Amino acid sequence: MDTLLGPDRGHDEVWIFAYGSLIWKPACDFVEMRTGLVRGWHRAFCLGWNNRFRGSDANPGLMLALDRGGACNGVLYRLPTGQLDENMTKLLEREMGWLPSPFPPRWVNVKSGDRIIRAITFCIDRHSGRYVSGLSMGEIADMLATAVGSRGSMAQYLYATVQHLEDMGIHDPHLWQLQSLVADRIEAAYEPDH
Repeated sequence: MDTLLGPDRGHDEVWIFAYGSLIWKPACDFVEMRTGLVRGWHRAFCLGWNNRFRGSDANPGLMLALDRGGACNGVLYRLPTGQLDENMTKLLEREMGWLPSPFPPRWVNVKSGDRIIRAITFCIDRHSGRYVSGLSMGEIADMLATAVGSRGSMAQYLYATVQHLEDMGIHDPHLWQLQSLVADRIEAAYEPDH
């Protein structure tokens, strides 16, 4: 927290930029929410391989992180000024379960309406052993359709992300395409044999 916020915590506002599960399951309290656009980063299923929360050893999960390039629409949350330490602790404990983190926190500029807001978000470290790249949409869909862990399935994770983005007025065509491919795979797995 000292690295991110400084030892005196002198920020008037601290914002978090959410692009995945933090949209629908914030890890901290907030006093304001708004949509925003980050340039230079895009939402991607590039954080592998989860064999606990949303996957297993046999069918590991592949989580969302921000990866370099492109742009990403997401949700900004402003933390309560008088409760920064406790809320940042909750956020960092959830998002950084081990060190070094494969997707460490960093500051980004987010365009929201006529404002540019500095916000903390989590971007993949491409040098991490958990960075996954080069998979086709079909390969990603195969994994999302089969991975299930203690917190549920990757299909549920994808659906909740798409639904909450839509609720916020954000349409992500890439995630919609993935959702359709995942649904096709799940339906095919439960079709009776003829």
